[in-house]
Amino acid sequence: MSQSGKPNPARRSERSRRAVLAAARELVSEVGYAKVTIEGIAARAGVGKQTIYRWWPAKGAVIFDAFLELSDAGEGVRLPDTGDLEADLKTVMRATVAEFADPAFEAPIRALNIEIIGDPALAAQYREKLAAPVDDAKKERLRAAQQAGQLSEDADLDLVLEVLYAPLHQRWLHRSGPLTPEYADALVEATLRAFTP
Repeated sequence: MSQSGKPNPARRSERSRRAVLAAARELVSEVGYAKVTIEGIAARAGVGKQTIYRWWPAKGAVIFDAFLELSDAGEGVRLPDTGDLEADLKTVMRATVAEFADPAFEAPIRALNIEIIGDPALAAQYREKLAAPVDDAKKERLRAAQQAGQLSEDADLDLVLEVLYAPLHQRWLHRSGPLTPEYADALVEATLRAFTP
């Protein structure tokens, strides 16, 4: 309550926004993306449909923001830098593998990927708000490794990231094998063999 004794609309709006995002995540996990509706999200969150449409143009945008809230992309992502590139990358890749194996994370990201394929505007939003900040943080750590002589000076850092992450995404996308810490370590070792001086 404000000093005048009236409810604070900003606080109420934030509570509603968080309820909508939580409802979207829950519903994607429970029924899958295709069966999630704006009406269902509104009912689960205890808000009106107009509240959702005031903040988001479509279901895909709600799901994207629900996923974005799970990530650290908006909070200044930094990778560990202990001076040991292999150990740091294994820490990051093990956490990534665990995240992709977690049903609470996996369901919304799978749904988001489906939407991105057919929605160029959502794909652009994903690159701008999530993928680009995370990739920039990864490349900052790789540049430090180059300066320390742990990674080839002329290594294309975008290619390093693709070699490191693409097999994980492929395995996850096709459900073609287990996502384990050992698999994460193997990806790091293979990548460093390719790009270490």
